[in-house]
Amino acid sequence: MDDIKILEGKKVLIVDDEEDILETLVELLDMCAVDTAKDFNSAEKLMHKNKYDIAVFDIMGVNGYSLLNTAREKNIPAIMLTAHALNPDNLVKSIKGGTQAYLPKHKMDEIALYMAEILDNFQKGVQKSGNWFARLKSLFDEKFGEDWQKKDKQFWQDFDKRYVVTKEELRQAL
Repeated sequence: MDDIKILEGKKVLIVDDEEDILETLVELLDMCAVDTAKDFNSAEKLMHKNKYDIAVFDIMGVNGYSLLNTAREKNIPAIMLTAHALNPDNLVKSIKGGTQAYLPKHKMDEIALYMAEILDNFQKGVQKSGNWFARLKSLFDEKFGEDWQKKDKQFWQDFDKRYVVTKEELRQAL
């Protein structure tokens, strides 16, 4: 899904402790109505006060996993965005915690594409969204080493079945 028109006017919460990251994401998502927060408490208040279509959380510095928990409880799809926590353990923890995508910060210029795919799937009633992984797998292999998935072998064997949307599932959703 390369059509980002679906993002037009969507309400987005972005949480990161780095001002330059927040500014960049606001610029990249200028078609959306974006709220930003630089810390956990501010983000929690915003999530309890407002309704969001999607959220983007940094992992480090803002207690991203707790925010992911709140987002999941409120049925807000979320993307985990990270630089410092870019490792296999955090990737698996994020997926198990309910993230819809795990995006390295140096790939954030592509965030609108990931968000559009997630929201398109949610509108169709499909809450799986592991398709992003195929786009980033070579990057993860390069960064983590070719055997990185062996540590959580069973998780990765089940990944496609549990998290990746099949063409058949999309057909049934239409």
